[in-house]
Amino acid sequence: MKPIACFAIAVLMIACGGRETADDQALHQAIANDRVGTEVTFHGSATDNPTQAGDHETFHVRAATGELLEIDHNTSLAPFVPLHKGDGLVIHGELYIDPGPRYGVHCTHAHTSSGCPNPGWIEYADNYYE
Repeated sequence: MKPIACFAIAVLMIACGGRETADDQALHQAIANDRVGTEVTFHGSATDNPTQAGDHETFHVRAATGELLEIDHNTSLAPFVPLHKGDGLVIHGELYIDPGPRYGVHCTHAHTSSGCPNPGWIEYADNYYE
């Protein structure tokens, strides 16, 4: 019976996209408890237009819980996100502290790199940038 249950769960995850759902309070708690390196999935609103610096697209978002975060999206591993100031999006990646100190999220791409143990993504305008 156990293999059938595992198969059913796998089919359900594939049918539903298999992506994490946004948990804004988990992001808030990770920041409050300084849990750098935590995987987070949250709603945000762009506070500026993205800029491209080398192989990274950078922009800032205001999380649904009020935190301001820098997003560092590696465009050598994932497509550029064509968002604009004020646009809403969902982000899945890894929490880090940027010099300043300011919290940020990186590892927002499906192809992992040496600094990113888990795949991530950005959902914007019904598309996934991963």
